[in-house]
Amino acid sequence: MPYAQCYGGHQFGMWAGQLGDGRAITLGEVLNSKLERWELQLKGSGKTPYSRFADGLAVLRSSIREFLCSEAMHYLGIPTTRALCLVTTGKYVTRDMFYDGNPKDEPGAIVCRVSQSFLRFGSYQMHASREDLDLVRTLADYTIRHHFPHLEKLRKSDSVSFSTGEGDDSVVDLTSNKYAAWAVEVAECTASLVASWQGVGFTHGVLNTDNMSVLGLTIDYGPFGFLDAFDPRYTPNTTDLPGRRYSFANQPDIGLWNIAHFATTLSTAQLINDNEANYAMERYGTKFMDEYQAIMTKKLGLPKYNKQLISELLKNMAIDKVDYTNFFRSLSNIKADSTIPEDELLIPLKAVLLDIGKERKDAWTSWLKSYLQELSASGTSDEDRKVSMDSVNPKYILRNYLCQSAIDAAESGNFEEVRLLLKVMSRPYDDQPEMEKYARLPPAWAYRPGVGMLSCSS
Repeated sequence: MPYAQCYGGHQFGMWAGQLGDGRAITLGEVLNSKLERWELQLKGSGKTPYSRFADGLAVLRSSIREFLCSEAMHYLGIPTTRALCLVTTGKYVTRDMFYDGNPKDEPGAIVCRVSQSFLRFGSYQMHASREDLDLVRTLADYTIRHHFPHLEKLRKSDSVSFSTGEGDDSVVDLTSNKYAAWAVEVAECTASLVASWQGVGFTHGVLNTDNMSVLGLTIDYGPFGFLDAFDPRYTPNTTDLPGRRYSFANQPDIGLWNIAHFATTLSTAQLINDNEANYAMERYGTKFMDEYQAIMTKKLGLPKYNKQLISELLKNMAIDKVDYTNFFRSLSNIKADSTIPEDELLIPLKAVLLDIGKERKDAWTSWLKSYLQELSASGTSDEDRKVSMDSVNPKYILRNYLCQSAIDAAESGNFEEVRLLLKVMSRPYDDQPEMEKYARLPPAWAYRPGVGMLSCSS
């Protein structure tokens, strides 16, 4: 018996009430040979009880984007829902892509996507908002039983208790309340997820609470984008342009904001107390910083985290609009050799430091000298460091212009580029000499309106 899920959510910081699967239908769950639970869901197959005034259909354009990006994220090593298959429907769907009064017919398509669960923060918020607190508990019990079973086996001997201040009432003992332990785990896996996004320059675009998975998965690929020219204020969502709430730089804080509302929901249902809710938020912050610092340290091949060096680097990258992916990939070619003349230091970065004048060259040279000092102190060989850095700095990411090229071909009936992109993105950290063109900077046409900039409902 297929079903659509009911959930609510905070959209752009405001409680939006009931939302639900407007164009997604769950076919059911299967257990594979490893006894892993997988939920199969069709996206774009038609109306659901939560479609509101929409038709519940999806177009080929957005379906290809979700199909390719969810798989690309998986191969980057980032937790995500997966795409099992993509089919065209043979019918056309009318969409006004730019909301400018010029709708057009586009080919329809359906993605079958799979996940251990599609439960979201908003799944619990909906029932708490209706004061159906027994249902919040029932859903929490279900989630823990099927997806966090280890939390039901915590014992006092595990010593999972933490002091959050002074006095006996400030001690949070996670072994005595499985819901508190669960809230902390959701907070930590969300923090790890956002840190991994920042590491590869991925911007989700719509981090509403209904788009946040309780399993810490990347979910709902609407307007998303990988950074090309580094811009901390980048957002791929036209709806978000005025305030840039969901910009690249804001993602860590928005993750915490969403965790706070998830914790409030559990508090409302009297599953956790205020101390436990605060501790979950605290763990989010600590886990994010730990993960992000570790990721950035590995990306630079440093022996230890250096806040000043990394901050200065990101500042320089923003000033010169340096390509995020190609810069870090090129950085592994730097040699920790103190005999290299100063005017030759930037040669390995020549392809990524484009059109910069003398003042900026001096700034980069100064940074590079500090960087080389750190590398020299590590004692790691240039060869070993390159292997290590290349294993965390992808050469290939799903750039918007690559996606658009595949979409344009597919809309003409040719899916070869979609298949080829999928093949390239399945080995993002490998040098693929025959696929070198897929690592290039975006061409001029990639900056035209509509390439990579989408609204929430596209």
